[in-house]
Amino acid sequence: MTHWITLLAVEKVAKEGGLFDLDATLPLMAIQFLVLALILNATLYKPLGNAIDGRNDYVRNNQLEAQERLSKAEKLAQQYEQELAGARRQAQTIIVQAQAEAQKTAGQKIAAAQQEAQAKREQAAGEIEQQKQQALASLEAQVDALSRQILEKLLGADLVGQR
Repeated sequence: MTHWITLLAVEKVAKEGGLFDLDATLPLMAIQFLVLALILNATLYKPLGNAIDGRNDYVRNNQLEAQERLSKAEKLAQQYEQELAGARRQAQTIIVQAQAEAQKTAGQKIAAAQQEAQAKREQAAGEIEQQKQQALASLEAQVDALSRQILEKLLGADLVGQR
């Protein structure tokens, strides 16, 4: 029985209107939808869109600034590397010059020391030669004296004195 009542109610509703009733409700709903869309657009979508656009601009600007800073930093790093390489070359040149100068000074000092040693050697050799000559002269004098004494003892003092 309840089945029959439900079927009768559905038939009665189906006869009154279909899926769309073309009375004042449809245009009123369309107007409400348009007004709601305008209100939402004015109060929510435009500020949200502006905020999103502003954030996009902010991010884009920061990205461009970061790229500019990065390129400047890379240029500075390149410049510093070139300056560092120049300084290294300059330091290497100074080191080579200092080594050459040190070798030259060492060579001069060695040559001076060798000359001084040679001069002392020659002086010592001269002194030795002089002492040798003195020793030989002294020995000769002693040999002469000893020879005279031997002759005097062998021949006598009278014969040696005559000669």
